[in-house]
Amino acid sequence: MSRTVSSWILSSARSSIILQGKGRWYSICIPNRNKNKWKLVFSKTCPYPAGSCKIDRTFSFPKAFRHTSTEEEHFSFQLSPAQINDILRAGELSHRTLDLNGKNTNSVLRFESNQLASNSPIEDRRSAATCLQTAGMMFGVFDGHAGAACAQAVSERLLHYIAVSLLPRQSLEEIELAVEAMKPMRPILQWHRHPNDVEYQEIAPQYFENLRVYWQHLLDLDTELGFSLEEAMICAFKRLDSDISLEVQAPQENELMRNIALQVAFSGATACVAHIDGVHLHVANTGDCRAILGVREEDGTWSTLPLTRDHNAYDEFEIRRLKREHPRSEEKTLFVNDRLLGILMPSRAFGDVQLKWSKELQHSILENSCDVEALNIYQYVPPNYYTPPYLTAEPEVTYHKLRSKDKFLVIASDGLWEMLSNEKVVKLVAGHLAELNMQKSPLTFKKPINLGYMHNLLLQRKSKGLASLDQNIATHLIRHAIGSNEYGEVDPEKLAAMLTLPEDLARMYRDDITVTVVYFNSETIEDYYRNH
Repeated sequence: MSRTVSSWILSSARSSIILQGKGRWYSICIPNRNKNKWKLVFSKTCPYPAGSCKIDRTFSFPKAFRHTSTEEEHFSFQLSPAQINDILRAGELSHRTLDLNGKNTNSVLRFESNQLASNSPIEDRRSAATCLQTAGMMFGVFDGHAGAACAQAVSERLLHYIAVSLLPRQSLEEIELAVEAMKPMRPILQWHRHPNDVEYQEIAPQYFENLRVYWQHLLDLDTELGFSLEEAMICAFKRLDSDISLEVQAPQENELMRNIALQVAFSGATACVAHIDGVHLHVANTGDCRAILGVREEDGTWSTLPLTRDHNAYDEFEIRRLKREHPRSEEKTLFVNDRLLGILMPSRAFGDVQLKWSKELQHSILENSCDVEALNIYQYVPPNYYTPPYLTAEPEVTYHKLRSKDKFLVIASDGLWEMLSNEKVVKLVAGHLAELNMQKSPLTFKKPINLGYMHNLLLQRKSKGLASLDQNIATHLIRHAIGSNEYGEVDPEKLAAMLTLPEDLARMYRDDITVTVVYFNSETIEDYYRNH
């Protein structure tokens, strides 16, 4: 990268306003469709003390690639193309859906996913699973804030809560009898994970016990029909958030368990989960992750179908909802500087008990806890905090019946949408599909064939950029999100700079990005309509 650009990045970072306290409030400028979108983000910087439990684990940048401070004397943005690819592709995950006969009769053809960290460690999480006792697959993206603890817990637990909500009564009874008799129970989900998608092993037994309490509650409802899919998703979201709140209030002798419960409850996470069963697509969204469909029209053009709304201060429906739920005297203080109570960008989220509990309950829990400073728990009661809860985890559920022209679903955290519009994302995925098809197409030979002729064909293909194409579409989107110039083309120098920004500077230019793209099986969808 040129000296002018690199110098501008460093000088702009060093001149940014930083308020010192228990953490940092960063003033962040994120380029977005030729506009500057400013937002304040709280980032904890207190290191974990010796002997404490550090619960955030993720894949990290190789230290040779990423600087640790803007104060380093020999600051360089130089990365080779191979190093750039290593960084971008570290979190790649892909899965193709096949039955026992090696065929695909599922409406999901395959999915591809990836993550790129800005925060250190990354606060985003993702999940993907196949339902084993009911039909369908689920995909989730979770955007954490004030730490990764809540996003981690929700990514591990929410899909199980949804799956249990969908089980018929007989299946719930069989599971309960097996657990009561201490016999193995049939698995509910088959997870599709990246090796670095870790779990809270220490607290897994407690999570399972609380899931059991939930299915016992479902059995006590004594309803034969069970939930609709929309009801199941809403109930699962709300119940998990309630459990997160109750777990930190329950007496806990084990200090490690107590600390994890505190970190989960006092951090937060938005969530977007898709459930796909045949032609039936349900998307449950809480917060500002987003899901869109890529649609190929009959004339070959592509269009975008949004499936979620961003729950924040820019959404008129959210503003009206919150005004209905609180006294008229609070109308002017509900949103300050386009944030809920002047603090939080999303208006719906898991955790964040600081915006749900009474002041008295917060004080009681934190007063009886160990060193909350060491746990990076942010203690702050905003002004004009009169009638909690101000925040909910209740999702908005959208139903869509898939058509053969619906080609793919994109679910991503707001780190992607801050950089790329819905339309741009669909255009990039569609273009990537076309290029992959071209790459897979057989070479056409003119006779007679000789080695020189074949060599020229391969050089032509390489010159078109096909040889270095990202196979994973999520990587392709991330590459464009952080490396595109004003013409929509990837600038290698900008890409290298964005990947080598120091940890105390990276969050000022980009957020964590998590992307999952689900491709649909058009033949299976067409078969459904032929038979119905």
